Formats: sequence, structure tokens, C-alpha cells
Amino acid sequence: MTYPSRRARGRTSGFFNGIPVMPGILGCVLLCCSPGAFGQAQAANAAPSPSVTEISDKIDQLTRSLEQTQVELAQSRTEIQELRAALKQVLERTNAGTSGANALTANAGVQSGDSSAQTGTGAVAANQQVATDQSKPAAAQISQDDWDILNTRVDEQRQTKVESMSRNRLKLSGLALFTAFANFGQVDNNTLPSIALPSIPGYSSGSVAASVRQSIIGLTGYGPTLFGAHTSADLQMDFFGGVPTTYGGSNSGLAELRVARFRMDWSKTSVVAGLDYPFFAPNLPTSYMTVVVPGFAAAGKLWSWTPTIRAEHRFDGEFSAFKVEAGFLIPSSYSYYAPNTNVLISSPSSNSRQPTYATRISASTHSEDRPATIGFGAVYSPQRFIGGYDVSGWAGTMDWKFPLLPHTELSGEFFTGRGIDGFGGLPLSPLRPSDASYYASVTAPQLANIGVIGGWTQFKYRVNSRNEFNVAAGSGGRNSSDLRNAGASDSFLLSVPARNQMLFANYIFKPRSDVLFSVEYRRLRTYDVTGPADAANQLGLAVGFLF
Repeated sequence: MTYPSRRARGRTSGFFNGIPVMPGILGCVLLCCSPGAFGQAQAANAAPSPSVTEISDKIDQLTRSLEQTQVELAQSRTEIQELRAALKQVLERTNAGTSGANALTANAGVQSGDSSAQTGTGAVAANQQVATDQSKPAAAQISQDDWDILNTRVDEQRQTKVESMSRNRLKLSGLALFTAFANFGQVDNNTLPSIALPSIPGYSSGSVAASVRQSIIGLTGYGPTLFGAHTSADLQMDFFGGVPTTYGGSNSGLAELRVARFRMDWSKTSVVAGLDYPFFAPNLPTSYMTVVVPGFAAAGKLWSWTPTIRAEHRFDGEFSAFKVEAGFLIPSSYSYYAPNTNVLISSPSSNSRQPTYATRISASTHSEDRPATIGFGAVYSPQRFIGGYDVSGWAGTMDWKFPLLPHTELSGEFFTGRGIDGFGGLPLSPLRPSDASYYASVTAPQLANIGVIGGWTQFKYRVNSRNEFNVAAGSGGRNSSDLRNAGASDSFLLSVPARNQMLFANYIFKPRSDVLFSVEYRRLRTYDVTGPADAANQLGLAVGFLF
């Protein structure tokens, strides 16, 4: 096929004033430029399309609705703040009935106000309802349980929470304690005297001192539910672990671990593992002059912190609740002095390659305000001394706590056995043996074979929640005749006190639940195997803050 040339194509299309024009295109241009077509286009541009109008109306409506919502939201926030302020004032009232009804109404108003932030109309109606209810006499009464729960939740919101890395709830507690005291007579420790000593000619017959080393810091953590049990752990430390060899060391003290235990609690069963008090001697005398150790630590109170694994199960009876406890303990041995060597020498209890076995059975009334409890325990502690000499230590215990007359309470403990020096409650020799090896192989086994007996009791009179009086007495010692016979062949045993007695009376004043003041008088009498008893007295003042 042959195509025409450029000049031939131009002649075919035609020319207009020398410009080549195609006939079809020229017709279209003339048609569009006609008066009728121009009028139709102008009319179409003058009237907007219906879709644009609807969009414009919707934008206007949304703008007006948003402005109205913002105004109502600001008003709702203001009303919520006013209702919360009114709720706070209601909670501070002392009349549980009237204030309880107002608090319940205000709480309903706060909830309506919170929901009105979403709806935009409920806050005004709730505010009018609160005003109407407050103008009427209180017709409803809130229960004591609901009132306590409401107060607890308000207090929790006011507190600053302690943050834990595990994101579980953590509670910080403690006692900042200042003690000042005056000792009359010679004692083994002027801060915490446990026994009285003979007077030294030419030496002072007393002392005056003060200390803050009995302050305590505690942490309690609450973990998740594991195998159906609530898990928790607590840790306590004090500053009575020793005295630094620096300026002011006698006042600062070194931190020591008191309690570190892990718990798993089911509805009727609990398992506890860690460093803990002897569970077969649960009661404690009330004293703020001796906090890091109990008041009768060397006069009838079994107390020493001991690595423990124990389990307890609770039974509900018709008139009382029963509890059975059993566990294994690894006690230290205060009557055992290891030789001076770089090798860590195990105690006789550890050398037996068996733990100490203990159990306790107790019963208590169902009263929560003034419960009565009585318990009986048994302890078996095998020990092996140097030379392969074995001693089967054992103890029987009893503890009690029950109310007497109104505002009064009687509590205490009793024990007897042998070879249980590692749990405390007995006086120790103020001297150290000159030959540690001889003591470990000969003296210590003889001492563990001597029978022991001890106990304490306390009478408490609680005037009210702020004022309290306590009078207590305790005694702990060894069989005097057996100790005297053993001392005939071993002179060091003659320095071990045969019996130690202690008595104290104190007054505790708590102007607030977190502030306390206490005045206490304490008397000690220590009996040696031979000779008269040694006596000493202490008068002390304690000021503490609980947090």
C-alpha cells in the first residue's frame, strides 16, 4: 500500500486562510460555540450538584455537635470533682449512720458523673439527685462491713505504692526505735542485758546509754496464686548484728537478718519455708526495750531464728478451731565454741546429719476480738559432738493466751527437756573457754546432757487503744545438782549460771496508731552454781514510730 504525500494529505483536508482544517473538528467547534450550547453550560455551572450540599450540611452538624460535647464534657468534669470533694467531706464525719448514707449517695453520684462523661447528659441529673437526697433525712444505713471496705479503699488510694520489679504488690513496714536506759549493777550487755554479773571492785556500779540499733525494716510481697495457694514472702532486718570498729560504731550497728520466709496458703493448709521463729513457741512478751530479741531471751523464752520447713493444717470445730503443725529445723548451738580455724566447723546439730523434728497441736476459740488459745509441742533434736559422742536432745512445750476480766489478758509459755540450748531461753557463761577443742569434745557434751526447765508469763491490762500496762516474769535454768557434779571435773562449767530470773513492768502510750512511748522497769537475778545471786536493774524509755 502507498500513502499519499504530506502535500497530498493537506489538499485532501482543505485549507482555511492557509491553515489546514479537518471538516469534522470544525463542525464540533462551531456547535459548541453556538448560543444555545453556551447557555446550557452556563446554567450547569450556576447550580451545584446535590452531593456537595449534603456533605456541607453534615460538616456543619458535626461541628456544632462537637462544640456542644466539649462544653458538656467540661461541665461533667467539674461536677465530678465537686462530687468527689463532697465524698471526702462525708468520709471525715464521725457519725457512721448519717455519713454512711451520704457517702453511698455521693458514690452513686460519682458513678453517674463518670458515665455522663460519655453520654454528655447524666451528670446534671445525678447532681440534682444528690442535692435532693442530702436535703432529706437519712433513711438508709450502710453496713459496718461496707463502711470498712470503703475506708480501706480510700486509704489505699491516698498511699504511695511501693514498686516491685515483679509487678506484684509489695508492702514496706518498719519500726524506727530510740531507747534510752540506765543500768544499776553489772550486766553482760548494757543495751540488752540478759544476765546480772558480780560487782567489780573499783569499777562503776552502773551505766547510762542510748541506742537506735533495735530499729527494724520489713518487706512483705504478695505473689500470684500457685497450685491453688496464695503465695507471699516477708523479710525483716535489724541493726543489732555487731558494732563497727569506727567512730560512732556503737550507735550505728550492723544489719542482720531476722526473718526471711516464703508462704503458700490454701484455705485450711499452709506451708512455710525460711528463717523463722520456733513455731512451737509462738507467743512473745510485750516490751519495746527488748525488740531484736524477746524480753526473756535468757530467762524462759525459746526464740532463736532457725532455718525451718513446716506445714500446718486447720480444722474447724463446733466450739473451737484446731491446728496441727509439724516441721524440720536446723538450730545453731550457743553452747558450742568452734576452734579458731579458717575452716567452718559444723554445729553438733548439723553433724548428726538429721534435722530437728518438731510438732505442735493447738486449739483456739472463734472470737476475733479476744481469742483464747492453748497449745502443746514436742521437739526431738539429735546431736553429734567431736569424738562421735551422741546426745538425743528433746523438749516438751506448752503455750497459752486467754482473756480474764474485761480489758485483761494472760499469756505465757513453759518448756522442759535437755540439749536445746540452740533455741535460747537459757543463761550462758559470760566467759569463753581457753581451750576451744577441749570444750567442743568434752565440755559441750556434758552441758547438753544436763536437764533444763524454763518459762514465762505475762499479765496485760489494756485500758483502751492508747494506754496499756504489762507485768511479766520469766525464769530459765539447768539442773543445779547435775551442773555442780559436772563442774567438779570441768571448771568451765562452774561459770555457767544455774538459773536466771527476770521481771519487767511497763506502760505503753500510743497517741496515734503509728507513734508510741513506753517506760519500763526491768530486774534481773542470776544464780551461779555456788555463791549468792547477782542482781541488776534497768530503767528505760522507748520512743518509736511505726511505718
